[in-house]
Amino acid sequence: MSRKKVAAGYILRITREKWVEQVFERTKYYFGIRREWKPNQIILFVHKTVRGDAFIGYGVISNFQRLEELSDEEKVECEKWNWRGALCFVYVVRFRKPLLVKKTFLRDSKLRGKYLHGLALTREQVDSILSLAERGERV
Repeated sequence: MSRKKVAAGYILRITREKWVEQVFERTKYYFGIRREWKPNQIILFVHKTVRGDAFIGYGVISNFQRLEELSDEEKVECEKWNWRGALCFVYVVRFRKPLLVKKTFLRDSKLRGKYLHGLALTREQVDSILSLAERGERV
């Protein structure tokens, strides 16, 4: 009997600039996809730039809130966008220089754009992206 391995992290693609700002200001990401969210998982944020999709930062999950646990104001917004709840982060980090997805191990992948959203990552993959971002790979 095989045990399902829990992902070390996920890629979440943020489509709107105002939502990018919201994630870094509120340390909260409203999600619509189902995943096995766990405390201490790393979420890598991707956003479209003029040179292509790029990693713009990351957050470490503290917990997640289901729709019914959110404030009335948040529920209205979630229902408008068909979101299921919110990931709350211990902290979020915005990279000084975005890291192009095509400068990472994902360059050989056929996954692009919206198909990166929700992609599960191993510890090695997360560490690889964070290491490149820290070294200042540029957009």
